[in-house]
Amino acid sequence: MASDPPHARARRMVGILLLRDSFWRGSRARRIARFVLLGCYLYIGTLLVLLVLEDRFLFPAATVARPWLEPPDYLRVREVTFDSADGDRICAWFCTPEGWEPRRGAILISHGNGSNLSRHSGRAYRWRESLKRAVLLYDYPGYGKSSGRPSEAGCYAAGAAALRWLVEDQRVLANEVILVGESMGGAVAVELATHHPVRLLVLQGAFTSFPDMAQGWIPFYPSRYLVHNRMDNEAKIGLVRCPVLITHGTADTVVPFRQGERLYAAAREPKRFIRLEAHGHGPPNKADFFEAVRLFLAKTAR
Repeated sequence: MASDPPHARARRMVGILLLRDSFWRGSRARRIARFVLLGCYLYIGTLLVLLVLEDRFLFPAATVARPWLEPPDYLRVREVTFDSADGDRICAWFCTPEGWEPRRGAILISHGNGSNLSRHSGRAYRWRESLKRAVLLYDYPGYGKSSGRPSEAGCYAAGAAALRWLVEDQRVLANEVILVGESMGGAVAVELATHHPVRLLVLQGAFTSFPDMAQGWIPFYPSRYLVHNRMDNEAKIGLVRCPVLITHGTADTVVPFRQGERLYAAAREPKRFIRLEAHGHGPPNKADFFEAVRLFLAKTAR
């Protein structure tokens, strides 16, 4: 090979790297080394693909959009839009109980990453009727009718725009807003609660951080050190000064129950943890849960 012309040596080197050269058939040890190197190529190649597709995995409903559903009549929805600080046009549904006034407060729901807001009308209705507060349900960039593409910063900006709309347009006091974060939406709710003096933070099936989730999903890579999305709820929740209520199902197959316990341990008092036995990843919807929320609100009243 040393006596070959430069272009021939370069061509053969490429062949060796591509595992096509006769070099790999020279001995049994070389044949084994060829298979080992092939495995390394596959490992690195798969890793690069996963890194490129990270946002698609984190925001699946923006990649494969679910059909938009019209609101049921009983919800009495007003569809509104507002701009986020990132320049995205955010779509939201606003609904109020009978006789509502701004002084009665509102609930801002940050839903999970698997669907658009129109799939959550039942939750909005249960929150509204159980607590007799207005409910604002909004979408992230790239979800439903909202413009833009989703990102961690974009989701935070959308949540901040929704809260600002409640406070500035609807004249709801920030300290009478309840933030509800479902699954990935918990990261948005925690982020908002670290910056605004809200009445209550409610987390349902929230994770400790996205790196923790990535490591659990893909344990054969050092995933937690490679992802660019952070959503570090465990690090932030200790900065939240409002009361915190966390619920998590023991049978949650998406976000491990242990992560809910860790969030609760990191939160400040006053706080409450509701263990949902044999419950999966979906948020609780039974009357006893909403009664627990009402009691916690009364207990932590200023």
